Amino acid sequence: MNIFFRYLKKYRVAAAAALVMMLIELSVELSQPLLISKIIDEGIRGKDNRIVWLWGVVLIISAVVAFAAGVLSSFFASHASQSFALDLRGQLYEKVQSFTYTVFKRFPTSSLITRLTADVSQLQDTVFMGLRFMTRVPLVVAGSVIMALVVHVKLGLLLTAALPVLILFLLWVMRRASVLFRNVQIRLDGVNSVIQENLTGIRLIRVFVRMSHEISRFAAFSRELTKSTVAALRLTETSAPLIMMIVNVDILLVLWLGRIEITAGEATLGQTVAVINYSLRTIGALSALSWIMATISRARASSQRIQEVMSADEQDAKAGAEDTRAQSLPIRGEVEFEQVDFKYPDSEIAILEGISFAVQPGQRVAIMGATGSGKSSLVGLIPRLYEQNSGIIRIDGIPNTELDVTKLRRAIGYVPQEVLLFSGSVRDNIAWGNPHATQEEIEQAAAAAQIHDTVKEFPHGYDTMLGQRGVNLSGGQKQRLTIARALVRKPAILILDDSTSALDTVTEGRLLAELKQMSCTTVLITQKISSTVSADLILLLDEGCLTAQGTHEELLTKSALYRKIYESQTGEELRHVESFN
Repeated sequence: MNIFFRYLKKYRVAAAAALVMMLIELSVELSQPLLISKIIDEGIRGKDNRIVWLWGVVLIISAVVAFAAGVLSSFFASHASQSFALDLRGQLYEKVQSFTYTVFKRFPTSSLITRLTADVSQLQDTVFMGLRFMTRVPLVVAGSVIMALVVHVKLGLLLTAALPVLILFLLWVMRRASVLFRNVQIRLDGVNSVIQENLTGIRLIRVFVRMSHEISRFAAFSRELTKSTVAALRLTETSAPLIMMIVNVDILLVLWLGRIEITAGEATLGQTVAVINYSLRTIGALSALSWIMATISRARASSQRIQEVMSADEQDAKAGAEDTRAQSLPIRGEVEFEQVDFKYPDSEIAILEGISFAVQPGQRVAIMGATGSGKSSLVGLIPRLYEQNSGIIRIDGIPNTELDVTKLRRAIGYVPQEVLLFSGSVRDNIAWGNPHATQEEIEQAAAAAQIHDTVKEFPHGYDTMLGQRGVNLSGGQKQRLTIARALVRKPAILILDDSTSALDTVTEGRLLAELKQMSCTTVLITQKISSTVSADLILLLDEGCLTAQGTHEELLTKSALYRKIYESQTGEELRHVESFN
């Protein structure tokens, strides 16, 4: 619950004003039964109309004051809760952006979405209800008991007697409900995950005619969410009738004792009515406790889930040891791996072992290997998406851990294996790589990526709006747009993670020819021999090990695996080979 105090501190004035207005409203309301008792005893029973009019006017004025105070309390509570949620959501999103891939993998995407939306909204509602209503309920109960004792001690004690039992019961319910509502939020994560997967893969679902299966799958997750929610609400809602029964029995005892006290002359009718009025106010307050307990229990569960994200201690790579040379000089694009080993966090499986190679600025290196050989993991180490377990990775002769990670990544153009486009125009998607790019630079990058002519044929050219994830484009068009997004950065190091797979041979050839004219170092993951022929260096990976490296001609003579790949793709059998491993 420290989250509430930490993020409400900035808005403590509005929160305090909401509480003050609520206290004024409550004080006025608690005085009303006492005024009614005076009207009954001194005015009606004393047959003094002047007293009736006097206290009647006071009663009306107090009602107006309570109304005004209630409106102001709601205004200040709303301001504090909305501002609280704005800051918390922004801080939470910023925290997620700072995660390394290691930390990011701890939280499913659907869970992070739920925490950023539903959990934050739950805390926002709790802040508003806390300032406006939740704080009011215990004060109404305590104030009613105190005023009942002030009006008549014996009758007030009957009302007080039930409180310890109620408090102990409520504390037990809240602890139990917190666990149940946390389970509800976990089930909600599951439902969101299924929805996200289905909306993302809607084309595949339709092609494979799996709509019925996915509907059944969603229904199963939805049923689990319903069961969890029903279990939590059953506990909180069952508590309300028990509370009402205890308080109603107490009111019956007040009526019974009140009749005896009136007969004996120890109490007046007005005092008895006042105590009963305070008892009814207590019932009204306690009747809302089941709803309040559900809200608090949900808030506790949401607070714990948000705290899990906020307390994740591994943040994205920061600048290492200060190196003035590293900070002042521009990155040229020299890349060197020296005996680099890598395992994914929480895994004992070696992904890369003993990788060593060097690439000079402006050179093109092609990486080949079977699926699962570690190609994407290797290129992911260059921008420090992950950190190697051992060995050294140097950029321009400087260990990458000594480079400022922001500066390093700004010098890199990265095209991931999985194409990702954002909602917006073609121009917006290309300029996403460089927000300051001019229209001329955007068109130059598109031309180099072999997409400029295609874009010109779109209905609105570069202003053509793309559907979610570029759904209205072909696979090759999407790949070329992501390449243009990387090229517009004018990177020192360009990483293409199997991002030409959807291009035909002619288009790919033109793209590679354009890249050769650029000064950037190009790291290309490919399965095509046509892409490796002109490379300055070819790396051949097999099960995480670098089995061979060299030029196309060198590997044809040194590597049986490379020779086999060449023959399978070209249909040409090589007869004269000096030697191969």
